[in-house]
Amino acid sequence: MVGAMANSEAKEEQEAREGEMRVGVVPMEGDGGTEARGKECCDYTLDGSVDLRGRPAVKGSSGGWVTGILLLVNQGLATLAFFGVGVNLVLFLTRVLQQNNADAANNVSKWTGTVYIFSLFGAFLSDSYWGRYKTCAIFQVIFVVGLVLLSLCAHLFLLRPSGCGDGHAPCGSHSSIEVGVFYVSIYLVAFGYGGYQPNIATFGADQFDEEDPGEAHSKVSFFSYFYLALNLGSLFSNTFLSYLQDQGMWALGFWASGASALLALVLFLVWTLRYRHFKPGGNPLSRICQVVIAASRKSRVRMPPGGEDLYVGGECAEVSGTRKILHTEGFNFLDRAAYVDSNDFTIQGERSILRDPWRLCTITQVEEVKCVLRLLPIWLCTILYSVVFTQMASLFVEQGAAMNTNVHGFRIPPASMSAFDILSVATVIFFNRRLLNPVICRLKKSPRGLTELQRMGVGLVIAVMAMVSACAVEHFRLKHAGGNAGSSLSILWQVPQYVLIGASEVFMYVGQLEFFNGQAPDGLKSFGSALCMTSMSLGNYVSDVLVTIVMEITAKGGRPGWIPGNLNNGHMDRFYFLLAVLTSVDFVVYVACAKWYKCIKLEGKSGEEKGGSGV
Repeated sequence: MVGAMANSEAKEEQEAREGEMRVGVVPMEGDGGTEARGKECCDYTLDGSVDLRGRPAVKGSSGGWVTGILLLVNQGLATLAFFGVGVNLVLFLTRVLQQNNADAANNVSKWTGTVYIFSLFGAFLSDSYWGRYKTCAIFQVIFVVGLVLLSLCAHLFLLRPSGCGDGHAPCGSHSSIEVGVFYVSIYLVAFGYGGYQPNIATFGADQFDEEDPGEAHSKVSFFSYFYLALNLGSLFSNTFLSYLQDQGMWALGFWASGASALLALVLFLVWTLRYRHFKPGGNPLSRICQVVIAASRKSRVRMPPGGEDLYVGGECAEVSGTRKILHTEGFNFLDRAAYVDSNDFTIQGERSILRDPWRLCTITQVEEVKCVLRLLPIWLCTILYSVVFTQMASLFVEQGAAMNTNVHGFRIPPASMSAFDILSVATVIFFNRRLLNPVICRLKKSPRGLTELQRMGVGLVIAVMAMVSACAVEHFRLKHAGGNAGSSLSILWQVPQYVLIGASEVFMYVGQLEFFNGQAPDGLKSFGSALCMTSMSLGNYVSDVLVTIVMEITAKGGRPGWIPGNLNNGHMDRFYFLLAVLTSVDFVVYVACAKWYKCIKLEGKSGEEKGGSGV
């Protein structure tokens, strides 16, 4: 499915490139070297990407959809492995380690949150020192090691007596060492997958030349297909592996995840010579600190209006492989860092030498800091959406386990209901790219359709609808509840909430990937992708805190609380309604932040062309 859509995108890319080539080789009067430059334009990438040896990347023998599709397969296999652990982890903790529902849900939220916190560490190493290829390779090795250790731990220590953990046969007690090894293994999985994930998204986008119109179109498409590959990879985990684990075959499921991760690593390494690379730009933290300190040291300077006479810097002054960013209004205090006074340079021979980079910074360096500051409010508004999203791996599963899971004599594992989320993602991506977006382009008379910020807003609205649906289902589940934690209401009533979550993901998370990658400066591209993941991370932690607070308040005076061990004694519908209200408030704040946001402006491109943002 991914390959068929990618072939379609490749045809569009080729047509766009051929059109550009026909335009690009027209000689200009008095310019005898144009033809040679036109040939160079066609042969080499123009965005600064290089091959493995550091030479300019040749278009015909590197990058494009050949490597793009391979990285999509790599992402699908790695995601299959990750969700082979994560999708049923809450049931493993309750059935095998004998934790209660609230503790298990909180531990899953902490673990999932840690996965995405590690993405910041991986992004830092990638942008600063290792580059995206090396970072992806190293963290995939850690990922495989964690999965192998988890499989051995489950097989040798935790699943005793044999056949336990299926929901009927209880497992025996475990020593603190055995439980400790289990937690070490799953956090190695979190470390490996977290460090790999934001870099593979950006590394895949690196395979398309942003300065080539055809490849730039494919780069935008790549993010949709990347998220589709992620969901298709998890489909196998959420169905087949979920069924095996629900029947107590936990070790087999973990071994299958390990094999998938190993295959993903091998495929990634096999295609090494064909990848396009961007050189790491050095430690971004030092560049940011230089701007803040330089601006502080010149706090008394009277600035000229309009950002005139600010230090642009020479080619050697810029971060290697990055494009210059134009000056923008806002955060004017930081502009002082680029103000040139008589003490900033010293004369050596015929050259002016910058005395202190902690006193004078380039406009590009200042604008890097402004970009990060402008991204933060948008990023903060996405965290509450991730609180909604994380319920699918915790409370949705517990809700499904308390419903009638038998459909025509077949038992549906509660965690496998997320397959409807994945099918929804695939359907909405196809619907959006092939039908909705072209219609909106015609109505707006613009080639762009909905901007990233508009799509993210749509995602928030659909998330509110998903929580309202989950609230209604839980309300009727309680009406059909028996004396124990079960209910006669069919688990299929959960389908609408999963479908709505899937639809919201397409607008929110694909929009986030495009937005943060497109708006991040060249030296912080992996950081941009990591912002998307860390919003998921903090969403899990906020969910953990919210559940704890709700239980502290509602379980006083001997009451069971909203989310007790026996859900029939609680009111989880009220918790879902609370999330719907909070997300509605978050949407209002988000709209205000989106209207305030200003796009990045790269040299040679307008903010509209580059950013594609705004409401």
